[in-house]
Amino acid sequence: MAVPLIQQIRVGSYLMKQRLRGNTRYPLVLMLEPLFRCNLACPGCGKIDYPDSILNKRLSVEECVGAAEECGAPIVSIAGGEPLLHRQIVQIVEELTRRKRFVYLCTNALLMLKRLDDFTPTPYLTFSIHLDGDRAHHDEAVGKDGVFDRAVAAIKEARRRGFRVTCNTTLFEGVEVERVANFLSFATDDLGVEGVTIAPGFAYERAPTQQVFLNRRRTKQLFRDLFKLGKGRKWRWNQSQLYLDFLAGNQTYDCTPWGNPTRNVFGWQRPCYLLNEGSVATFKELMETTDWDSFGTGRYEKCANCMMHCGYEATAVADTVGRPLKALGVALRGIRTDGPMAPEVSFDAQRPALWVFDDFVKTQMSRSDAARADREAARACGGASKTRPGTGKDDTAAA
Repeated sequence: MAVPLIQQIRVGSYLMKQRLRGNTRYPLVLMLEPLFRCNLACPGCGKIDYPDSILNKRLSVEECVGAAEECGAPIVSIAGGEPLLHRQIVQIVEELTRRKRFVYLCTNALLMLKRLDDFTPTPYLTFSIHLDGDRAHHDEAVGKDGVFDRAVAAIKEARRRGFRVTCNTTLFEGVEVERVANFLSFATDDLGVEGVTIAPGFAYERAPTQQVFLNRRRTKQLFRDLFKLGKGRKWRWNQSQLYLDFLAGNQTYDCTPWGNPTRNVFGWQRPCYLLNEGSVATFKELMETTDWDSFGTGRYEKCANCMMHCGYEATAVADTVGRPLKALGVALRGIRTDGPMAPEVSFDAQRPALWVFDDFVKTQMSRSDAARADREAARACGGASKTRPGTGKDDTAAA
C-alpha cells in the first residue's frame, strides 16, 4: 500500500471536516522550506538562485513547528534546498511527527546514509528520495555523476531499517518513455519504494536550462504513452488516481495553489511553491490577501504549462472526496490512454508575466542587512540579538 492506512484515515477525516464546514480553500500539504542551500546545482532547478546571504538563512525549529500549527495541514513536505544540511532537521522532524503530522522529508540522499542513525522509523515519517530516472538519466538531470548509486544505496538501507521510502520523479523534455517505464518497475519492484510521486518539471524562470521543460500537450501525450506501457505492471503511486488521470489529459482541472502553501525563510510565499511573487508574515494574511484568481493556468503566463502535483494534486483530492464514484471508476478501469483528451482551460484572459524576482531579492537582502545591523548593535550594547518577523534566521556556517 503506497499510503499508510492511518494517513488515509486522518487525511480523509480532515477533508470531510473541511467539506462539512463549507470551506473551499484550505491547505492539504504544507510545503516547508527551512533553507534554500543545496549540495547539488541541478540544471532544471530554480530554487537555489539566491545570493549567499539568503542561502545561509535557516528557519528555526520553533518557526517550522509554528508554520505547521498555523496552517493546520495534516501533511508536511520538507523541501529546500537540501533539508539534511539543516543542523536542526532531526528536531524539526521529531516535533512535527510528535504532533501527528505526516512528514515527507525530501532529499537527494547524498547525506542520507550519514544521517540515518539520527532518525527513528514511524508511520509519520517518509523519506522522499529525488530520483528522475535510471543511472545515466538521473546523474545527467542533477549534473553530477554517482548521485544515482548513492541514492539507491540510501534507499536500500532505509528500507532495511524499516523506514517508509518513496521517490520523487520529475520528467523533462526529451525523456524516453520506455526508460521511464523501466525505471518505475525498478523503483517499485527492485528497490521496494512504497510509492512514486511523478510530475512534469515546472519551467522555473531562473532555471539555468530552459529547453528541458514540457508544454501541456507534450506532457499529456507523454503520460498517456507511459501509462499504456504500465498496463499489467504493479507500479505503486504516492498520488491520487485522478491526478494521474489529469496528467494523461482526461480531466480538466483548475490549479488550487492554497492546497500546498509554502513557508520558507522569507515568510509565507505567494502564490505557491513554484512561483515567488512576494511573501507575507502569516498564513492568515496569505489566505485572505492573495488574489488567487489572478494565478493559475489560463490566468497567468508563468503558469501556462504547469501540471505539477503541488498545484493540482489538491484539486484532484478534492474531486475524489466530492465525487468518489468517479474516482472509483478510474481506479477500476485504469487510466485511459487513447481517445479524445478533456477540453483544455481557456487562455483568452491570461495576463502577461511580471518579472519581479530581482526586486524581491533586493528587498530581502535589504531586510537581511538591516537585521544584521540590529544584531551587531545589540551585541555592542550587550543585549540579545533579534530577528525581524518573516525574515528567517542567519546561520552562516553550513551544516
